[in-house]
Amino acid sequence: MSNYQNNDPQRDPGGEPPRPPFRMQRNAFGWILIFALAATLLFAFVRGMEPTEKIYYSDFLTHVKNGKVDEVVIRDDNTVIAKIRQGKGEQTKNFQFEVFKEVTNSDEFQKTLQNAPRPIRVEYKHQSAWLTILVQMLPFLLIIGLIWFLLFRQLRQSGGGAGMLGNFGRSRHRITTKEHTNVTFNDVAGIEEAKDEVLEIVEFLKNPKRFQRLGGRIPRGVLLIGEPGCGKTLLAKAIAGEADVPFFSISGSDFVEMFVGVGASRVRDLFKQAKENSPCIIFLDEIDAVGRRRGMGYSGGGHDEREQTLNAILVEMDGFESNDQVIVIAATNRADVLDPALIRPGRFDRQVYVPLPDVKGRFEILRVHARKVKMQPPIDKKLQRLAKATPMFSGADLAATINESALLATLASKDAIDMDDLEEARDKIRFGRAKKSRVVEDHERELTAYHEAGHAVVQTLLEAADPVHKVSIIPRGPYGGATFSLPDKDRMTVNRSFIDATMRVLCAGRLAEELLGQDMNSGAAGDIRQATNLAKQMITDWGMSDRLGFVYYGDDKQSEFKFGHEYSEVTSGMIDEEVKRIIDEAYQDTRRILAENRAALDRVAQALLKYETLTGDEVRAIIAGEEIDKPTVAELIAAEQERRQNEPPPVARPVDKPDEEPGGAMPHPA
Repeated sequence: MSNYQNNDPQRDPGGEPPRPPFRMQRNAFGWILIFALAATLLFAFVRGMEPTEKIYYSDFLTHVKNGKVDEVVIRDDNTVIAKIRQGKGEQTKNFQFEVFKEVTNSDEFQKTLQNAPRPIRVEYKHQSAWLTILVQMLPFLLIIGLIWFLLFRQLRQSGGGAGMLGNFGRSRHRITTKEHTNVTFNDVAGIEEAKDEVLEIVEFLKNPKRFQRLGGRIPRGVLLIGEPGCGKTLLAKAIAGEADVPFFSISGSDFVEMFVGVGASRVRDLFKQAKENSPCIIFLDEIDAVGRRRGMGYSGGGHDEREQTLNAILVEMDGFESNDQVIVIAATNRADVLDPALIRPGRFDRQVYVPLPDVKGRFEILRVHARKVKMQPPIDKKLQRLAKATPMFSGADLAATINESALLATLASKDAIDMDDLEEARDKIRFGRAKKSRVVEDHERELTAYHEAGHAVVQTLLEAADPVHKVSIIPRGPYGGATFSLPDKDRMTVNRSFIDATMRVLCAGRLAEELLGQDMNSGAAGDIRQATNLAKQMITDWGMSDRLGFVYYGDDKQSEFKFGHEYSEVTSGMIDEEVKRIIDEAYQDTRRILAENRAALDRVAQALLKYETLTGDEVRAIIAGEEIDKPTVAELIAAEQERRQNEPPPVARPVDKPDEEPGGAMPHPA
């Protein structure tokens, strides 16, 4: 093995190549010339602008006879500047007058200067006409130069236009390589089918001859479709991390500017650079910003910049040669508004749906994010329970849940994250922070307890409803209380029995308040809105009404710019009647259930007033007539105050030997 070491100071320890020697930029020399010229003109302007005063020629002759003139400068533009002594200190001051050229050249003028009591120094000064013009134009040149520097230079730095306005037509993309992303397919979980489809793209970029052997052609465009936070951008970053090719990323909004034609110019520049660096990947995020349907009138008529940009994208994607190894990946959550020409075969001929993760996918996503924090064992068991308790959570929601749990555990001075932190973080992400210090009046607190008890009792008694996970009357976000459910499984579709049970659970809160005998309040507004929307979907979208039948009456998402409904007023009235009928049936059935189980409702409500939070097992035990044994809220507060009073004061730690944080633990905010 060689012991040779590279001692080049320009090479870093990581083995990076030496930096190229510094070279002056092309426009730096031009700037130096401009500033030098400006300094020269300014110097000449200052010299030519010495302070002078006007004087008459007769007064000048009087000062000459009195011996007050020291110097006379005769210019070729018939201007004479004389330095004349004035005042008690006899300080010289410039005086200026104009005479005819014949006067300064006459013998009489020369004799007058020669016969003066004091010798006068006479100077004849020739001044260039060009210099005079430049001196007069100098203020205007400086103003124009300042405007150019402040305005046009700023436009160039911000990605501005072609020609004198800079780089408006240049693409504002970002180039990412494998070394910069630090994201691979190991960091992407819960979307295995989408990963398998994009793995083909990575394999093609690494080994294109394998696909060309049988005459196959890799798709030129891949469109990632999914809800916000499902991992579309993360998947694109993972492609850049796996494929050792340049990765051009740009947002759809970066194409559109205030100047007409800029978007199309940037599209052409982007694809030109991509072809020069092929094989490569172009990632267009939020493609719906420029890819909406053309001719739908969203510009109000006339020229529309987005249409021109879309036309440029369509032309460039069709202009690829068969051997161009350039793959375009786009991401959107509004695939229904995209132009059909954009998603036809030959352009974005493969559409990859990135769905919300199921319970298995949520568990895998949580495991990925849990690697960055310290959690109490058993970790997998906690994550499986959290994955089961987070239906309809996206990957971004799950990442935020893990991060919030780490912050909560840190603020509580814990050594690791436990299940309570995970559940509190989940509730905070879904419903908002718990307002434990909020003062609630007794009658309002009792009304909230019966409201949530009504939800919990009906949800527990109905087998088709999801099991109750937790009930709380602690205000959280905009809600005075909440009843949390824990689905047994992810539902890709919903059946009629589950919908009917959900409708009755939504009606139970208001009916429980009525059984209490107090006046109605606005606390059931959210339940009423959910029940109404659910009943409308049953009729218009899912065909669950015998009266209206197997007909779709919902809003057509493809018709974004259509107004009104595509059915008659008679049908609209029938829909309203069916919605009212379904909700009334659920309301009356819920009233019967609560009346038959009034004792169980009272027990759950009183337990909520006493403990403020009940688990699902505790709710089921109370409904069955069992007693629960747990400390009340007042007892917990008293125990915490006693613990703090008996806690010994903290001992000062030596500064030179700080305690080390356990591996992977979140740092304390202090």
